[in-house]
Amino acid sequence: MTLSMQGKRGLIMGVANERSIAWGIAKAMADAGAELAFTYQGEAFGKRLEPLAQSVGSDIMVDVDVTDDASMDLAFSTLKDRWGTLDFVVHAIAFSDKNELTGRFINTSRDNFKNSLAISCYSFIDVANRASQMMPDGGTLLTLTYQGSNRVTPFYNVMGVAKAALESTTRYLANDLGPQGIRVNAISPGPMKTLAGAAIGGARKTYKHTNMNAPMRANATLEAVGGTAVYLASDAGACTTGEIIRVDGGFHVLGMPQPDHLV
Repeated sequence: MTLSMQGKRGLIMGVANERSIAWGIAKAMADAGAELAFTYQGEAFGKRLEPLAQSVGSDIMVDVDVTDDASMDLAFSTLKDRWGTLDFVVHAIAFSDKNELTGRFINTSRDNFKNSLAISCYSFIDVANRASQMMPDGGTLLTLTYQGSNRVTPFYNVMGVAKAALESTTRYLANDLGPQGIRVNAISPGPMKTLAGAAIGGARKTYKHTNMNAPMRANATLEAVGGTAVYLASDAGACTTGEIIRVDGGFHVLGMPQPDHLV
C-alpha cells in the first residue's frame, strides 16, 4: 500500500484562501495525484478560489449554499455529469455568528444555535447522503473538527457544541456507510492561523499558548493536516473509519501547561 491518490477523484468543500485547512488538504491530494473539484459560496470566495483551483489543474468550481437543497442538487448533478463517480469528499464547512464567539456561551441565541448546527454539522450528513450515491466502489468522507468539541475552549462557544455533534455524526455515518465500503473520519488540528480561526475571540493567545505547550512545541501545519488527509483517503487508510484523528502536536494529551508556563 502507498499514499498515492493516482486515479482518484474528489470534491473539496470549504477553501476560503491559500491559508485554509481545506486548501492544505487539496494541495496534498493533488500532489499525490488526485483529480479535484471545488465548491465555494459567493462571488468573492469564487474569485479567491479560482487561481488556487487552476494551480492544481482543476476546472470544476461550483457555487454552493449548503443550506439550500436546490443548490446542493445542482452541485452534485454537475459532478455526476462530469465524472459519474466520486472517490472522496473533504467537508471543511463551519459557521457561527462572529459576535457570539467572543462572549459567554450561555448567551448563545436560538437563531445562531440552529444556524451553526445546520451549517457545521447537518451539512456533512447531507453531503454524505449525496456523495455516497456516487461511490459504487466505496470511498472516503472527511470532515474537520477541533478539541473544543470535548474540552471547554475560551470563546469557542456554540462551535464547540456543533463540533461535538459533528464528531458524533462521523461515527454514525461510519457505521451506516461501512457496508458500502465508505470510510468516514474527522481530522482535528490544533489552532491554526486561518480565516475561520481568526473569527474566534482570543485566537492569537490560543495559538501562542498551544505553540508553547504542546509536546512538539508547535502547532499543526497545513502540510501535516494535508498528509493526514491523504493517508485517510488513500488505500493505506482502508481499515480506518469512525475516527477523530488529532493533528495538534500532541496538545490534547496535556492536563496542564508545561512547567515553565504555569502561573
